[in-house]
Amino acid sequence: MSSESRAMSSVYLEWAKLQSVAPYNLATSGIAGYPLSALPVTVQDLEINGPDSYGHKPLLARFAAKCNVTPDHVVTTNGTSMANHLAMAAILSPGDDVLVEFPAYGLLLEVASYLGAKIHRFNRLPENQYRIDLEEVRGKLTAKTRLIVLTNLHNPSGALVDRETLLGLGELAAEVGARVLVDEVYLPMLPEFDFALPSSSAVHLGSQFVVTSSLTKAFGLSGIRAGWILAEPALAKRIWRLNDLFNATPVHPGELLACVALDNLEKIGDRARTLLATNWPVLKAFLAGRSDLEVVMPPGGTVVFPRLLRDSGNGSVREFCQMLRSDYQTAVVPGEFFEMPDHFRIGIGGEPEMTAKALGRLGTALDDYADRIGR
Repeated sequence: MSSESRAMSSVYLEWAKLQSVAPYNLATSGIAGYPLSALPVTVQDLEINGPDSYGHKPLLARFAAKCNVTPDHVVTTNGTSMANHLAMAAILSPGDDVLVEFPAYGLLLEVASYLGAKIHRFNRLPENQYRIDLEEVRGKLTAKTRLIVLTNLHNPSGALVDRETLLGLGELAAEVGARVLVDEVYLPMLPEFDFALPSSSAVHLGSQFVVTSSLTKAFGLSGIRAGWILAEPALAKRIWRLNDLFNATPVHPGELLACVALDNLEKIGDRARTLLATNWPVLKAFLAGRSDLEVVMPPGGTVVFPRLLRDSGNGSVREFCQMLRSDYQTAVVPGEFFEMPDHFRIGIGGEPEMTAKALGRLGTALDDYADRIGR
C-alpha cells in the first residue's frame, strides 16, 4: 500500500467533533463527564512538572494492582485511541497482514492503514449475535498475519466476546506468530465487573494478548486522558520507547489526577452504575415499542446498534440522522461510520433526564420519518 493511499485522518472523529453535538445527545458512547469538584483534590495537590521517566511509578502501581499484573506489563498512554495506535505501531510493519473485526470502530482500520498494513476482515454480524466464528478467523490467517484486532465489549454493538472464544483466538494467533489486540475500554460496564477495572482481562490468557483501555468510557474521565496498554514486558518496553516519538513528556497533572481517580474508583463507579441503572430500563421500554427497529441486546455497556427497518425501501439512515438532528435537536451515530449504513448507534451514558427526553424525541422522529418516506 502506497503512502498516498494510507488513511491520514479519521472520518468518524471529524464527524463527532464537528457535527454530532446536539442538545439531546445519544451519540456519545461513554458515561457523562465526571465533575472535577467531585474528586477529593485541590490545586495544591497538583504539580505541573514531575519525574520525566517511563511512567509515573505511583500510577503504574495503581493500574497494575487493579488489573492484576506487575508494573512492567503496563504502558500509560493518552487515552485508548493512542493506546491502540502505539500497540499497533509496535507490532505491525508496512506490508504485514492485520485481521480486524467487521463491523469495526473506524479508527482501528484507519490506524492500521496509516501504518501500511494489509487489512483483512472477520465477521461479527447481527444475525450471529455479533459472535466470532473461530473457523472463519482460521481461514483468514496467513503467514504474514501479525495481529488480530477486536473490541470487547464490541463497538458498536456492545456484544461480549466470551473467554472460550478469546482463548481460541489466542491459539490461532500463536500458530502464525501473531498477537491479539483487545480494546477493553467498555468492559468494566459488564454487570459482573461492577465498574471496576477487570482483573480477568484478556492479558492473562497468554503472552500473545495485548490489551488497551482507559478511564474514559466507563468512568466519565475523558479529559484526564488516563489510558493504558497491558502487554508482556518485552513488548511493553518496546512500546514505551516508541512513545518517545509521540509523547516525550507526559502531562503530569493528568497523571496525578488519574491516581486520585483510581483511589476513588468505587465512588466514581457508583455514579456510573446508578446512571445506567436508570437509563437501561428506559431504553428497553423504548426499543420494545419500536417495530421499525431490529436490535441485538448486549449484556451491558452504554450502546446498542439497531437496524432501521424500512418496509417501503425508501429513505436512508443517513438522511434520517440528518433530519433527527436538524428537526429534533437529537443526535445518534449513523451506522455508516461502522460500515453498516442500515444501522445507527444509540448511547445511553448521558444524564437520565436528557437521555429519556432524547429517546422520546427519537421515537417521534422515527414516526415522522416513516410518514415522510411513505410507510
